[in-house]
Amino acid sequence: MSPGDTTPMRVQKYMSQAGVASRRQAEAMVGEGRVAINGVPVTSPGARVMPGTDTVSLDGRVVRPAARRWLVLHKPVGVLCTRTDPHGGDTVYDLLPDRAGGLRYVGRLDRDTAGLLLLTNEGDLAAKLAHPSGRIEREYLAGVAGRVTAASLRRLRRGVELEDGPARPKRVRRVELGEDEWGVRLVLTEGRKREVRRMLRAVGHPVRTLVRTRFGPFRLGTLKPGDWRPAYPSELRAARAAVDPSSQRRRSRSPGSGKGSRHKRTSNRRGS
Repeated sequence: MSPGDTTPMRVQKYMSQAGVASRRQAEAMVGEGRVAINGVPVTSPGARVMPGTDTVSLDGRVVRPAARRWLVLHKPVGVLCTRTDPHGGDTVYDLLPDRAGGLRYVGRLDRDTAGLLLLTNEGDLAAKLAHPSGRIEREYLAGVAGRVTAASLRRLRRGVELEDGPARPKRVRRVELGEDEWGVRLVLTEGRKREVRRMLRAVGHPVRTLVRTRFGPFRLGTLKPGDWRPAYPSELRAARAAVDPSSQRRRSRSPGSGKGSRHKRTSNRRGS
């Protein structure tokens, strides 16, 4: 949600996207009579709000729309995708500034996998990107045991049977990482748990290292482990078009969308 949004939404969604509570928490607050729209208390979670027109308040304090935020993080190996680790390990939030604490990650990576992790407060787009039905591409580079042969690649392209059903990469190719070091670059669209590791183990190439280098239009590039950057406007435009192609067509017809429009990229940085 941004201050320019004009689509009606349920009040609990408005509050969640404003960062004051989760949707479930907001529903409870509404039920307790703590929420008002234009000064009138509401008790039904079905109440709708028009951003930019209606005023929502919680306990008498105005809830203001939060600007959309998207960060691209290079998650290092050994860091957890979780809020807190009861065993005292490092989490992705330890790598981010305090003001990023309200962001949620999109498509988690396990402890032993490094690479691109998205974090955002825009829940609807995040859910569409992560859901298997969207078939958003995830690209990985795996360092593997053994010499990768053409026969191994053919098996992967045909698909392998896993415990939770057949799996097949959208694209796959081998990469020579160094002397007697082989890798496989794969593009997947499902995001199943440890899918890359299980597929490669099934064809006789256990994974030694694994890095996610791309999630949809978002690319890791030269970002170093532990560093982050804001998502580029071009990446966000492409992400919205990927989950809703009609939005791209509407944008192309809107005033000011011609060749003269330019966007400045923000350089990579650790934080500010």
